[in-house]
Amino acid sequence: MEREELRARLVREARAWIGTPYLHRASCKGHGADCLGLVRGVWRAVIGPEPQPLPAYAPDWAEAGRTEQMIEAAGRHMRSVALADIAPGDVLLFRWRAHLPAKHAAILVSGDRMVHAHDGAAVAEVFLAPWWRRHLAGAFAFPRA
Repeated sequence: MEREELRARLVREARAWIGTPYLHRASCKGHGADCLGLVRGVWRAVIGPEPQPLPAYAPDWAEAGRTEQMIEAAGRHMRSVALADIAPGDVLLFRWRAHLPAKHAAILVSGDRMVHAHDGAAVAEVFLAPWWRRHLAGAFAFPRA
C-alpha cells in the first residue's frame, strides 16, 4: 500500500472512533476507549495485530512511575517524527507538565486537527491549538506510513 493511501486510511479510521465513550484501558470502537486504546484500535484496523501485549496500568501510571514508558513503547514500534514534520496519520504524544512523562496520545488528522480520547468525554476531533502544541512531547509514524 502506498504511503499516502496508508495515511488516509489511518485518518479515516481515527475519525471512525469519534463518539466512542471514554473508558480507561478500553480499545473497542463505539463502546469505549482511552487515548492509548484509540491508537491501539487504529493500529489493529489498519496495520494488523498489536506488536506487544498491553500491561495493566492505573490512571496515574505516569505520575507514579516517572519513566517515559509511552515514548519508549512508541519508539520500539513506530518511527520517530520531528515535531516540525508531523503529518496526518501521525501519533502525537503529550505531557501535562514539563516535569512529568508523556501520558496522552492523539492522532493527527489534518495540519491543525487531531482525534483523541480524553477522560470524561467521548473520542473527539479537536483543533491542535497552541495549548496542545506547547505540551507536545513527541510524534511517531505508524509502520510503513
